[in-house]
Amino acid sequence: MTEGTRPKVGLVMAGGGARAAYQVGVLKAVAELLPPGAPNPFPILSGTSAGAINAAALAAYALNFHDAVRRLNYIWRNFHVERVFRADATGIAASGARWLAALMLGGLGKRNPQALLDRSPLAALLEHYLPMEKIQQAIDAGALHAVSVTAAGFSSGQSVSFYQGADSIAPWQRARRVGSATRLSVDHLLASSAIPLVFAAVKINREYFGDGSLRQIAPISPALHLGADRVLVIGVRYDSPARAPREHDPPYPTLAQVAGHVLNSIFLDSLEADLERLQRINRTVSLIPPQQRVEGGVTLRQVDALVISPSQDIERIAARHAHRLPRPVRFLLRGIGAGNRAGANLVSYLLFEKPYCRELISLGYADAMIRRDELLAFLAVRSRP
Repeated sequence: MTEGTRPKVGLVMAGGGARAAYQVGVLKAVAELLPPGAPNPFPILSGTSAGAINAAALAAYALNFHDAVRRLNYIWRNFHVERVFRADATGIAASGARWLAALMLGGLGKRNPQALLDRSPLAALLEHYLPMEKIQQAIDAGALHAVSVTAAGFSSGQSVSFYQGADSIAPWQRARRVGSATRLSVDHLLASSAIPLVFAAVKINREYFGDGSLRQIAPISPALHLGADRVLVIGVRYDSPARAPREHDPPYPTLAQVAGHVLNSIFLDSLEADLERLQRINRTVSLIPPQQRVEGGVTLRQVDALVISPSQDIERIAARHAHRLPRPVRFLLRGIGAGNRAGANLVSYLLFEKPYCRELISLGYADAMIRRDELLAFLAVRSRP
């Protein structure tokens, strides 16, 4: 297969907070499978929320895929909560006091709290480690075709995929979702990963944007609009083979349980629904002869998708590591019922601590290596000798 006929492989990484460490493990396996000096196997990158940050890092260092993965792995393996949001007692107390005062006094006017946690440490981390200006260099050099970062507009109600790529890519507009060409910045990453109520929204141009998973009903779509012929999707939810048993007389769900279910619906459900939609379209297209598609003006096309997702329950992993959160954060979460197994789902999104992240990286690596031959065939590359 020549470079001219090689399919454009898109990489789709959804959100999930600290769960995105799993994506790094899968990428580490891909990098080890490729021979030294191999070009970036993903000319099209599409990310949302924490997945957007991983996608931007790959884009910035697309000229050397192995180096990009090595840098991502180093950051995630050495994460601490304090590098993402303020976790000291003073910061947590100040935030809690503002929320309490606003609730009891009917608001504080312009000083109303914007979010539960202060994410300024993450902004500083991204500014220091992520040279966004290198994205255009990678595009100009042909190592990258396009990268997309999706965020949700609070005024327009639209899911906006901000993309930077080749001049041949045209913006798109669908129901409640658009593609907008721009020069990506750290602000786009902070907007895409601004979990509602937990982290503050970010103003881009004339609108405030929050977590891209909020209104993203078609997470795979941006990669296809950017020209992907096939997509590797890295999920962050364990697909249990057995349905969880229903309790006979369950207690009323805690606020942490409710928040965990809300985050699941935001981050995980739409990706699964979009994958089902893609499979249905592929089956439909396969039933229509190519000539009839051309004569009938059918623009749908078959798109192969390979999905790698956790083989273990991430909630259980989070429950084992929950005690590693800083004490002020544990105190805050305990107050909303996240101090037990039932609240582990919420914790799994906020547990930016290296033992937890390292276990997720190892899990992602193992899950990808088990499917080594399938991955190599999908990427249409030869393995490392």
